[in-house]
Amino acid sequence: MKIPATVLGIGALVCMSGSALAGQRDRDHGAAVARLAARPEIIQALDLARDLEAGAESDLIELTEIPAPPFGEAARAARFAEMLQVAGLPEVSIDDVGNVIARRAGLGAGETVAIVAHLDTVFPAGTDVTVRRRGERLYAPGIGDDTRGLVLLLNVARVLERADIRTLADILFVGSVGEEGLGDLRGVRHLLRRGGPRVDRVIAIDGGSDRRVVNQALGSRRYRVTLTGPGGHSWGDFGLANPAHALGRATYYFDEAAAVVVNTGSPASYNVGRIGGGMSVNAVPHESWAEIDMRSVDPNQVDRLEGALRDAVTRALDEQNRARDRGELLAANFELIGDRPSGTVAPETPLVQQALAVTRFLGLAPQLGAASTDANLAIADGLPAITLGRGGAGGGAHALGEWWAPR
Repeated sequence: MKIPATVLGIGALVCMSGSALAGQRDRDHGAAVARLAARPEIIQALDLARDLEAGAESDLIELTEIPAPPFGEAARAARFAEMLQVAGLPEVSIDDVGNVIARRAGLGAGETVAIVAHLDTVFPAGTDVTVRRRGERLYAPGIGDDTRGLVLLLNVARVLERADIRTLADILFVGSVGEEGLGDLRGVRHLLRRGGPRVDRVIAIDGGSDRRVVNQALGSRRYRVTLTGPGGHSWGDFGLANPAHALGRATYYFDEAAAVVVNTGSPASYNVGRIGGGMSVNAVPHESWAEIDMRSVDPNQVDRLEGALRDAVTRALDEQNRARDRGELLAANFELIGDRPSGTVAPETPLVQQALAVTRFLGLAPQLGAASTDANLAIADGLPAITLGRGGAGGGAHALGEWWAPR
């Protein structure tokens, strides 16, 4: 069995086990999955999953070549909605923020499982997203993350429809907006809002590992730090406090202090991802800014990193202000541009155990892990939620040389 079909089987089986077996008192989830997999309709579904991989490439190329930059997912959403309808799902809509939502009714258990892949890519508008083939590999920005996840959703829907599998719970197939960058999970925030559709469990499809079951939400906090000053001519106003010089100092001090945080606590990361400002090479800038990302499963680590950032900016500002010859003081503004919560779904939670059991049943050695995905908000809200891989082999996520291939 090729790995893409295997992961498709995982997606279908976990959707089914998450609904049909959610109330299962049998603590041997491996035996429960084996019994489920022995049913004729499930055997047919797994065979269909293998067969559908043959046509998955054309879907992947078509969707990849529809640009979906942050806050620009509408064209891809429209086409994905059409594809879900053709797959056999009668209730397909696009909600107020741009999520594609397709409901597949269950047998009336009253619960709902949401299976989610994100429509958006990290790449800005204007990026060339033409797919190029080199051997078995397909190259294009966003082809894996998370366009392949959308194809997985399509094939899970096709399998359930063609094999006529009825689940106890309703299933929501969701193509979400705003997972990447400054989107700050806005699609899933809207989905899980008070007064929104009922959602009892969430399965996100993201990431390239076939073995990993993500049960930990990697939290992140993102700031845009803007330093402002009087600005002026690089010669005539030399000696004014310079925001760019202060920002350089702040970045250096933050790097030093944040490295200590990362090396003395739970796993964490930090990144100064974007820097900008100024009007000309021969002008003292009026403002300089940077966007900073800080991550950890441990919220205390994120707090420590934020403290290091604020201290670094304060120190740099003070030094630059004291060094000026004349003119106004520099000022700093911190704008929160992203806040993704962290959390953990206990390994003994039935959904996690079912996912591990399905992975083992398909001949893979499962691993629990942490990631920042559309499941974060569900985990933070206390819902059973996991993230599974999108299947195949790939590399270069968030880079122009991103690629995907069947294993």
